[in-house]
Amino acid sequence: MDAHDVEHMRAVLALFVADVFASVPRKDQRAKSDCYLRGLMMDGRRKSVQAMAARLPDGNEPNLQQFVNQSTWDPVPVRRRIAERLIPRIGPDAWAIDDVSFPKDGKMSVGVAPQYCGALGKQANCQVAVSVQHVVCDRASCPLTWRLFIPEEWALDGDRRRRTGVPEEVTHREKWRLALDALDELAACQLSPPLVVADAGYGQNADLRAALTERGHHFVVGIRGDLTVQPDAAVPEVPAWSGTGRRPVSRYPRPPVSVAELTASASREAFEEVTWREGTRHSMASRFLALSVLPAGVRPRRMAKAAAMAKHGRWDGVLPQLQMLAGWPDGKDAPTRFWLSDLPADTPIATLLRLAKIRWRIEHDYRELKHGLGLDHSEGRSWAGWHHHVTLVTAAHAFLTEQRLAPKALSPA
Repeated sequence: MDAHDVEHMRAVLALFVADVFASVPRKDQRAKSDCYLRGLMMDGRRKSVQAMAARLPDGNEPNLQQFVNQSTWDPVPVRRRIAERLIPRIGPDAWAIDDVSFPKDGKMSVGVAPQYCGALGKQANCQVAVSVQHVVCDRASCPLTWRLFIPEEWALDGDRRRRTGVPEEVTHREKWRLALDALDELAACQLSPPLVVADAGYGQNADLRAALTERGHHFVVGIRGDLTVQPDAAVPEVPAWSGTGRRPVSRYPRPPVSVAELTASASREAFEEVTWREGTRHSMASRFLALSVLPAGVRPRRMAKAAAMAKHGRWDGVLPQLQMLAGWPDGKDAPTRFWLSDLPADTPIATLLRLAKIRWRIEHDYRELKHGLGLDHSEGRSWAGWHHHVTLVTAAHAFLTEQRLAPKALSPA
């Protein structure tokens, strides 16, 4: 937006800030949040504090630096209020779990370490944040909360932790656990997803899928082709007992196969043409197959046994049934994309596919968050500064999303 556009909507923005930042105790801090949001939304290649302060008529660089990096306002209630506003406005079909990386120089920015950087597509020095619960439907989406990933090398590095202000209780946790933590935080505020979607980086994890089921959250998640399953028709059997030693336990007579093998054994004619959405130039369509499968492997088997023993005191060896979706694009020799879901077996394949593909909205989010609103432009190295900045960027994105959903709201009249 240019300066005229930002000035035109100041009254509407002031009402938004008064509501979303009501938990911020001081009036001058709320005024700075209004100023910071205008800086983020205003045209300009860089969204550092210095650059924004220079563009804003009321910009004061030292004040904004102090507000973001040193002040003690709590970002959690702000994000909670954003969630409370955006969820009913968007009417989401799903919440999405994802992560985003921020390439960094040096080693003193909070949480920075050599690790896989999605922004660069390779190992690099970066920060990684788990962005949890992008409220998603086909017309809009918005992130609800964030967790900064703390690599293992930071867990015992007292010097860097002190310098960057990492709280004592914060330590290394796997990204999938951070995602569950965020879900639990929102659940404590009576906010619950209609469905959870995630890519294979999360969906491949049997512990995450089991944890979602325990929490009563349905899911459609990506998986890799090497995930092993039993066909739906497979039935466990108890081998004959020889009369000595321990009695044999129930097991499947054949070893599991990978989902890539299972779906490649089907003919291409078994895959039906399905459209999942209308693109800007043409319909988005390809060939897909839905099958009921029984996820196998050590972890799914152990968790199925533990769940059955806790509920019934015994286990018959039967693995839980899930729905698998496979995609076979034109020009490929075999299926290349796979998803798992715990939705009912009679769920239409078009519904499964639309939910599996709905994460396209998140990529749209990240483009706006990074390129338009400066998500990765924060120069603050501290724990508080990082969380304040991403919360303010989320607020700016939420405000713009509200205006897109109700364009007339741009005018104070």
